Amino acid sequence: FKRRITMRFLRPFLFSLAAYSLVVFVAHAQTPSTTPDALVRDLSNEVLNAIKADKALKSGDTGRVQKLVDEKILPYTDFQKMTQLSVGPGWRNATPEQRAALTREFRTLLVRTYSGALSQISDHKVELRPFRAQPTDTDVIVRTQVVASRGDPIQLDYRLEKTDGGWKIYDLNILGVWLVENYKSQFTSQVNASGIDGLIKTLTERNSQLAQKKA
Repeated sequence: FKRRITMRFLRPFLFSLAAYSLVVFVAHAQTPSTTPDALVRDLSNEVLNAIKADKALKSGDTGRVQKLVDEKILPYTDFQKMTQLSVGPGWRNATPEQRAALTREFRTLLVRTYSGALSQISDHKVELRPFRAQPTDTDVIVRTQVVASRGDPIQLDYRLEKTDGGWKIYDLNILGVWLVENYKSQFTSQVNASGIDGLIKTLTERNSQLAQKKA
């Protein structure tokens, strides 16, 4: 029971760390020889230092986080694929306009849900776990663990796909729970009950509620 409480408390912080760690991809040019594990290894610990040094981010300033997502994270994250997998079968029947709205609202939901947890970062660092992949692989999982001076190491994994634009992250595993799977059951249930427009409406309303709480 105690571990369940701890996991529930830490998951928002770790999702924040994982999502924000994408920011530093913009500072490093990706080349065909760049490996996904090297990127995650080097950049994850760098981003921890960036968070600690930025008071606005550490305070959970949603506007600051959203600005960084739009300018830095978006080019290196496949938010559309992340949204498609989270929505499930209903995505096939969605119009281009509905898909764009779903992707936009889901991205906003992630930012607003987890931005406040950034203040929990202290002396944490990220360590790379053994990476098993072939040079020809185009879809890989990079496994890491978050460690601090207190507490046990915590699992934090990244799923990446190699595209024409380089490696892009499209899923995260926090404490054994994949982000996509975590939302898929919720989204599928909503689509079955009220269709794609119903899901868009639910996401929009949830984002509005989160924005009011931040105000």
